[in-house]
Amino acid sequence: MGELNTALSENELLKQMRLWAKTVGFQQLGVSDVNLKEAEKNLSHWLEQGFHGEMSYMTRHGTKRARPEELLSETIRVITVRMDYWPEPSAEPWSVLENDKLGFVSRYALGRDYHKLMRKRLVQLAKKIETEVADMGYRVFCDSAPVMEKALAEKSGIGWVGKHSNILNREHGSYFFLGEIYTDLPLPLTPAISEHCGSCVACIDICPTQAIVAPYQVDARRCISYLTIELKGAIPVEFRPMMGNRIYGCDDCQLVCPWNKFAQMTTQLDFLPRNDLDAPDLLTLFAWTEQEFLARLAGSPIRRIGHQSWLRNISVALGNAKSDVKIIDALKAKRESSSEMLKEHIDWALEQQLSSGDYPII
Repeated sequence: MGELNTALSENELLKQMRLWAKTVGFQQLGVSDVNLKEAEKNLSHWLEQGFHGEMSYMTRHGTKRARPEELLSETIRVITVRMDYWPEPSAEPWSVLENDKLGFVSRYALGRDYHKLMRKRLVQLAKKIETEVADMGYRVFCDSAPVMEKALAEKSGIGWVGKHSNILNREHGSYFFLGEIYTDLPLPLTPAISEHCGSCVACIDICPTQAIVAPYQVDARRCISYLTIELKGAIPVEFRPMMGNRIYGCDDCQLVCPWNKFAQMTTQLDFLPRNDLDAPDLLTLFAWTEQEFLARLAGSPIRRIGHQSWLRNISVALGNAKSDVKIIDALKAKRESSSEMLKEHIDWALEQQLSSGDYPII
């Protein structure tokens, strides 16, 4: 186990660590212990109800997710950092959601995939701490292992878990990424903060599919982010009309949150919109070949869902649009060369288009 090798007081050490974190591009740093018993209990209850859907990785690692020392032996502290991603300038989200010719992409995914960027910065921060404070055993994480990042962020004072299950910060809202450094150094802890949602239920009320089944409980099987990103097969028919033009993720619960009026613009140019994804034309996206999809979205988090799921999501959005002969022609043209899974969504979209317009149902 590592030992601190510094003459700095606890407050001075934390001040230095926060400065080092900002130097490599993070906006906040906190330190927690590894006692996640309450979070483990909540996770078990969530899994027992099947709310994780097809995300089998949520159960694959046993207790490692809630017990950091089982993932990296001798871990006694977790450093959590926050990196803001709100992309400005970008198209106003509600105006995109209200325009059925456009597709809505979750604001976190408009630019470069954050995983590699965050991991690189986390390593830089860890090495700086190691150089300035003490040799340490450590490992960095950014959605790369079974880590309860929200519970750790809450314990370290980054924010509190809101009723939509995202971490909220009074000065920065919820538009940020989290990353962690597991370490064996006995670093000073930063205190948790109280929650400030009060009686507000705006996120619960606005959810298109009512996926927030109770405060702080999300049934992923109903969540549009899950349906458009994690689900590999057919999207349940009952949820398709509720998806509107959301083709990758869903931000409604964050967009409506009063705390996000304090959201800060990202300092990372990599998170700014690429390929006009902040307000993309649906038919243009639908026309992308697989080669275009892979080339245009190189370095994007969207790429990992694959071309078929991308077209599946866009088909649903086109089905929800006002009836238009251009949409009908595009759907018919794409159908012949599509997989059975995609054909089923195209057929659904055609049915919606033909039944809502002045076209004969054929």
